[in-house]
Amino acid sequence: MSTLNIPDGYQPIMPYLILKNAVAFSKFMQDAFGAKEKLREMRDEHHIKHAELDLNGGTIMFADATLEYPIQNAALFIYVADCDDCYTKAVADGASVIYEPVDQPYGRSAGVQDAFGNTWWITSAS
Repeated sequence: MSTLNIPDGYQPIMPYLILKNAVAFSKFMQDAFGAKEKLREMRDEHHIKHAELDLNGGTIMFADATLEYPIQNAALFIYVADCDDCYTKAVADGASVIYEPVDQPYGRSAGVQDAFGNTWWITSAS
């Protein structure tokens, strides 16, 4: 049995999103969720070839769509310190409302869809 060798700062599984306007997605993630950009490689002056964001120790990788790699969106569940605050920031940054913050058995939760087609289930643990 071989040992899994994962570089520091990475996890065994990470979402990889292929988006239209990856630069704007990076800004949205930083503004709405407080993500920190770890890496950005540009294809040209307007398109990201590969980028990585750190979100509380988790990594999201993403790039701009091309003919070879079409748009691939995701539904993502994210724990945050304050559901209402992150929800408000996400909506202010252009996300559409799926459902407003509400108390659930597992915590306070809200749902939004970002302008890039990804669904976010924003949750604060109870």
